[in-house]
Amino acid sequence: MACEFSGIVRDAFIARGHDAVSCDLLPSERPGPHYRGDIRDMLARLSDAPFFRGIDLMIAHPPCTYLANSGVRWLYGGKGTTLDEDRYARMVDAALFFGDLLEAPIPRIAVENPVMHGIGRQVIHDYSGGADMVQTIQPWMFGHGETKATCLWLKNLPPLVPTDVVDGRTPRVHHASPGPDRWKERSRTLQGIAEAMADQWGQVL
Repeated sequence: MACEFSGIVRDAFIARGHDAVSCDLLPSERPGPHYRGDIRDMLARLSDAPFFRGIDLMIAHPPCTYLANSGVRWLYGGKGTTLDEDRYARMVDAALFFGDLLEAPIPRIAVENPVMHGIGRQVIHDYSGGADMVQTIQPWMFGHGETKATCLWLKNLPPLVPTDVVDGRTPRVHHASPGPDRWKERSRTLQGIAEAMADQWGQVL
């Protein structure tokens, strides 16, 4: 589980009998198998260790700061018309990292992100040989009465089937109070979605 500090998706797979490990620059919020470091270091070892060669699924949650459609205006200083070259370069780096995850030498891959702006999406598309988003899901499809559009880019995995469509369309995460940890609350995968991933994608392993 790349770029996951919460351990939520990792633990959902472990609960169903899979060997799973999370990886992030941050420590895991929950006890469990966790590699603290850059996922690219793990991917570089896929050819030189039996454990890494045995990885058959990666679910990745790369940072969305520079790719989310909600922040595309900051490429032009918020409300300006002049390109912020530093932010644009950071956006390209984020898109190339996203593409590296999609192109990892792992048979089955899911990379999730919020709705992405077209500029970043095009960089990923060109870098990854035409890869594109496959599915958009919402928490209310999986038992959580709120909205938070999440896009899934899938490689050799089926789209997720909703498991528990419920009432409620509150943008809880969008209305979260400002603060230094707001991004953490926004980035955690909700339990119902994690369980759907483990139930449905775990069956194809």
